[in-house]
Amino acid sequence: MGRIDELLSRCHPAAFALLRIVAGILLMQHGAQKLFGAIGGVDGAGASVPLGSLMGLAGVIEFFLAALVVVGLFTRIAAFIVSGEMAAAYFMGHAGNAFWPVANHGELAVLYCFVFLLIAAAGAGAFSLDAVIGKSRGRGAESSGSTSALAG
Repeated sequence: MGRIDELLSRCHPAAFALLRIVAGILLMQHGAQKLFGAIGGVDGAGASVPLGSLMGLAGVIEFFLAALVVVGLFTRIAAFIVSGEMAAAYFMGHAGNAFWPVANHGELAVLYCFVFLLIAAAGAGAFSLDAVIGKSRGRGAESSGSTSALAG
């Protein structure tokens, strides 16, 4: 098991970056549906929501803040806000329908909430603008969002 652990440890920065990027892109699709009527929109026929509505605010968070997470810019605060929005989405849109997330169709909101909370806690990590900016300012990886604490 030592070789597998070593190999996986070396893959950790890239794997975490992939998690950050893929989770952000997936959430951006929900925001694009709400804001632009893309990918079928909110009704399957291309409808969008009013920008000034609660769903419009959710769309802004899901599209624009998730985009910041994808590129790794202001990652901690953006991911923290997204995590909170997903918690609110769960409790406002799903929890009242049934106790278990699988029964109330809230699994995705719960999963997004905790994935983005992890990203907020860990920081952007490798392959991020936060890391590039941190290096250009002479800061170490810890200030730009190192995920070394997660590595083992």
